[in-house]
Amino acid sequence: MRAMKLSQILRGVVLCAGVAVPASAMAQGTMADYERALGLEDRLDGLVIDVPGRPNWIGDTHRFWYRKSVEGGSAFVLVDADAAEKGPAFDHERLAASLSAATGERYTAVTLPFRTLEFAGDGRAIEFRADGAGWRCDLDSYVCEREEGRARSARAEDDWCGWLTRGRRGSDAPRVSPDGKLEAFIRNHNVYVRAVGSEEARQLSFDGAPGDGYVLESIAWSPDSKRLAAYRVDEAPQRMVYYIESSPDDQLQPKLHSCPYTKPGDELDHPRPVLFDVEAGRHVVIDDSLFPNPYNLTRLEWREDGRAFTFEYNQRGHQVYRVIEVDAETGEARAIISEEPETFFDYSGKKFRYDVDDGREIIWMSERDGWNHLYLIDGETGRVKNQITKGEWVVRGVDKVDEEKRQIWFHASGRNEGEDPYFVHYYRIDFDGSDLVELTEARANHQVSFSPDMEYYVDTWSRVDLPPISELRRASDGELVLALEKADASALYATGWRPPEVFVAKGRDGKTDIWGIIVRPMNFDPNRKYPVIEAIYAGPHGSFVPKSFSTLTSLQAQAELGFIVVRIDGMGTSNRSKAFHDVAWKNLKDAGFPDRILWHKAVAEKYPSYDISRVGIYGTSAGGQSALGALLFHGDFYDAAVSAAGCHDNRMDKIWWNEQWMGEMGPHYAASSNVENAHRLQGDLLLIVGELDRNVDPSSTFQVVDALIEAGKTFDLLVMPGWDHTSGGAYGERKRWDFFVHHLLGVEAPDWNARVATTS
Repeated sequence: MRAMKLSQILRGVVLCAGVAVPASAMAQGTMADYERALGLEDRLDGLVIDVPGRPNWIGDTHRFWYRKSVEGGSAFVLVDADAAEKGPAFDHERLAASLSAATGERYTAVTLPFRTLEFAGDGRAIEFRADGAGWRCDLDSYVCEREEGRARSARAEDDWCGWLTRGRRGSDAPRVSPDGKLEAFIRNHNVYVRAVGSEEARQLSFDGAPGDGYVLESIAWSPDSKRLAAYRVDEAPQRMVYYIESSPDDQLQPKLHSCPYTKPGDELDHPRPVLFDVEAGRHVVIDDSLFPNPYNLTRLEWREDGRAFTFEYNQRGHQVYRVIEVDAETGEARAIISEEPETFFDYSGKKFRYDVDDGREIIWMSERDGWNHLYLIDGETGRVKNQITKGEWVVRGVDKVDEEKRQIWFHASGRNEGEDPYFVHYYRIDFDGSDLVELTEARANHQVSFSPDMEYYVDTWSRVDLPPISELRRASDGELVLALEKADASALYATGWRPPEVFVAKGRDGKTDIWGIIVRPMNFDPNRKYPVIEAIYAGPHGSFVPKSFSTLTSLQAQAELGFIVVRIDGMGTSNRSKAFHDVAWKNLKDAGFPDRILWHKAVAEKYPSYDISRVGIYGTSAGGQSALGALLFHGDFYDAAVSAAGCHDNRMDKIWWNEQWMGEMGPHYAASSNVENAHRLQGDLLLIVGELDRNVDPSSTFQVVDALIEAGKTFDLLVMPGWDHTSGGAYGERKRWDFFVHHLLGVEAPDWNARVATTS
């Protein structure tokens, strides 16, 4: 991909003379607005100083380093928690001089060419990557030496499909038993064992066959080396998606690529666990009535005492999820935990399991009471011993389970009344649900980094209207040990930039708060009317309205052209109640639009400048699906949309994401399809697609194009040759700007071709 910043594409173009601007553009969408938008990223970059980066704890010590912004660049800070001291991680001036001499480049103390490092040699040296190679710098002599062996290897050509490739196996090395005496391997699709170092092998299974054989990497030995378990997998046919790379860099003629790509409704591999008594050569058949229709089965894991092994069963359609335990003597399977919600079990974002005392107790995450919480399960009976966390708030993740102290460290949101329910806070609680301790006090969005032994933590927090603050605290009592950083945004505010406004309105039920942000142009005039543009991403796997401080340059630059730009989390997104989330179930076309439209109307009622007679919307991927859906299903409210890389028909997209929210195949897929509903298009549409999109099959966009043409609809299409999953990069951003300027402001965008010609 030939990506460039928008400023690189347009510099020397926008600022040239020679294009007449119509009189109607004098209010909004003028060349001055374009110039301000174009230069925004460069103008705002680096203006906020003392912004702390992520803490990096050094080994098992109480020392850590972080990188922070300073005037003109960045600096590295080293902290000793025990001594409550901080200072420069090294002599930045000496390192810059040494590295400049070694590379022939010119570096300064605040423009060192690396963002991360590792301390080595008991802290007397640092290692990092710069100038295309690895480096080691001695912190006594400040001699820097290139280490070629640390250079990052190029990606193999056959890895073109990346994470899409299904069935990629790990090492072919035999699986050695815990006592080191035996090794198991696969031959002719069956399981064999032999003594380590011997060529003489004994066959354990006889039912493996081509397309229905045993998988080497699934083999799991029991701790006593007497048994092993493995998966026999009935392999399904693999769908391939084909791509034509029209304009490759290394040759004139197009290239053909292909990738394995499983879609909703496709047949899946069917794994079945099998138990072997190695010494007796006994093959134990395991009844699969508890796991008959797997979407997938997880890795086989033995109990430490060898009494059983476990795996997790995710049923096709994601409405049944079970933790299965198989008795090592009998092969009998039982479900320790079985989640069977009426809608979906969110295995991709809300699954957590921790086995205590070799599985005699299990800490388990569940939404069974309508909110995402932690439960203590009796591993022998499967009953709930107690609910650990409870209330109308959600656990967002577990940071540590301390079996000895019977404590859990976790982060959650929505617990503090009167606060943004998406703000993340950190807590500690006992297994029995008592002694809940909040570790983060400030009413803000927190990110905490614990020391390896959990004795200290760094708490960094901010809001969209509050620059980051970072402190070192003691975990036992939450007491402040050392103030680390308090970001200074005064130079940013001096430019006229202002943080977005947080706005809350009631959703479709008249009770639920819907949260969003409002970004106005820096030259905002409350006496003017501004068209509204919504940046949408409504994927049910998360929530997407920013909660922490940033300049939001992309949204702000769009606003500078004469718009008010917003982001909203409607119903169907995550991190609220189960009912809030379930709105997406088998209904991705909903995308929270009933809530979004009410939110827009509430803003317009409060602010006369907010003109909802002219509303645009844009998004990428699932956001691209929603952006087009706005014109198909809510064309009476939305006027224009830019839809990039959209999964326009969920039957065309990857299986794991779509069946998670849409379940198994049915008429609801067609009901949510932008292809099936293309004839409903109202308003102005720009579609963008990369011809090599390996995330969403690009045919999804072209099938929309075909349906729109069949329906006689008018629209614009931008195909990006050689691009993967994309909104078009800088060129796509420029096209989006121009599109909304034309259709919402009624102003003609600059004639970029003519302007380029005047500079050549």
